[in-house]
Amino acid sequence: MVSIAVFDPVLFVFFNKPRNRVKILYWERNGFCLWHKRLESERFKTSPDANDKAIILTVLELNWLLDGFDLWRNRTHQVLTLRYVA
Repeated sequence: MVSIAVFDPVLFVFFNKPRNRVKILYWERNGFCLWHKRLESERFKTSPDANDKAIILTVLELNWLLDGFDLWRNRTHQVLTLRYVA
């Protein structure tokens, strides 16, 4: 097991149980930064093994995952075209 401190130059990525929201936490110079993304009708694709405690990704792989690319099945999210805002 790899030991990582919260102040190391890494991103901590958390998904909610339904996998439609992601939060990314990281330390930047003098404070924590939190980035949040919510999908309206899709889910983020993560490792098919439910026993995985952590997934180590490259920056490119994380960008693919956030864009909807299924790293394990090679499929992307559908692109939504909004017609109006209520």
